[in-house]
Amino acid sequence: MTALGQSTPASVMRTLQKNVGNSLANIADDIAQGFFEITHNSFALVGLAVVFAVITLTARPDLRQAGESRLMSWLLERQEAEIGFTEPDAIDRATAANPKDLPRQQAALAFWLSRKYGVAPEPLSVLVSEAFEIGQKAKLDPTLILAIMAIESGFNPFAQSPVGAQGLMQVMTNIHHAKYENFGGKLAAFDPVTNLRVGVKVLQECIARAGSVEAGLKFYVGAANLESDGGYAAKVMAEHARLLAVVSGRAPAYMSTVRPPLAIPASLPANTDADDLPSGKASDKVASLASS
Repeated sequence: MTALGQSTPASVMRTLQKNVGNSLANIADDIAQGFFEITHNSFALVGLAVVFAVITLTARPDLRQAGESRLMSWLLERQEAEIGFTEPDAIDRATAANPKDLPRQQAALAFWLSRKYGVAPEPLSVLVSEAFEIGQKAKLDPTLILAIMAIESGFNPFAQSPVGAQGLMQVMTNIHHAKYENFGGKLAAFDPVTNLRVGVKVLQECIARAGSVEAGLKFYVGAANLESDGGYAAKVMAEHARLLAVVSGRAPAYMSTVRPPLAIPASLPANTDADDLPSGKASDKVASLASS
């Protein structure tokens, strides 16, 4: 027998086990509570970070654009590493369209100009469609815009004159460089659609300044202060009349002897005033028109 009030070894063990179990349970509970607090606070911090990031990107679109560009670059690098090329969307950058998708009049223009100037109808379709769209906004006849492109460059988007007129509408890029700022700079002069839009803006200003289309064409070609424009306005208006006939369904007979300019357009430094050119350049240009 044991003395009164004295515990047996078995009871002592049970007490110890109970205490250890309670201690482990308390520790586990504390760990769980601490983990919950940490994760709860972490999620709260992540949420706040996301909110601040969204606010920052909304207020700073330049940062958003930089982030998107960096992400796109990283994705393209990953794609190149995995499949060996990064041009899955090249067709989206092509300045071309199916002429059969155009309205009837626009398609007729695209095919007619294609035959006359030896240019594929697909890129011409984009230019014709753009000429109609921007012509409506600028309150200019789209066939006049197309006629200027025909005379200026023969629809060669990379044409450049000896005095610096560039692109489809032979815009003097150095003079009108400010008009290209919204398109990324002067090199955009060789993007066909950009050159068309800038050229139309210059043409619109010339017509407003001169008071009529014919007089505006003289300003456009840089012969405002000269007696003659070398026949430039007459050439543009004649081509304009032919294109109007195409639109009305009375297409003139195509002459196979007509050939587009190979590199340098008929009118060299387009859309400049004589005062804007170095000495002698305007007269050189008009002389070239007269001989073309």
